[in-house]
Amino acid sequence: MPKQAIIPAGTTTPIAPFVPGTMADGIVYVSGTLPFDKDNNVVHVGDASAQTRHVLETIQNVIRTAGGTMDDVTFNMIMIKDWADYAKINTVYAEFFPGTKPARYCIQCGLVKPDALVEIASIAHVGNKA
Repeated sequence: MPKQAIIPAGTTTPIAPFVPGTMADGIVYVSGTLPFDKDNNVVHVGDASAQTRHVLETIQNVIRTAGGTMDDVTFNMIMIKDWADYAKINTVYAEFFPGTKPARYCIQCGLVKPDALVEIASIAHVGNKA
């Protein structure tokens, strides 16, 4: 099965050459998602909880566009700017994954814009729904 770009309605042009998601063989790969508004500006500056919610809602939109739900997410890659925000990020994260949790990793690193506190990339198995 050839790969298919997953671009939710209203998606703006990314800051680099990528699409929000790609699906192949029923697997959705969601690009690293930052807390950006429609103009690629960081939202909720200084608020790790609100940024995490924004990122996960954006990821959820990509997965829904591909025909899936957050229950289909099997793996998350989480990048955070500061370990001091780890508990806040986990609190919001748990709201999006109340049942069986996906596998994941979390690292501390610099992000593409200094005001971004979290970035998440995901993999979801949605079947051949799209």
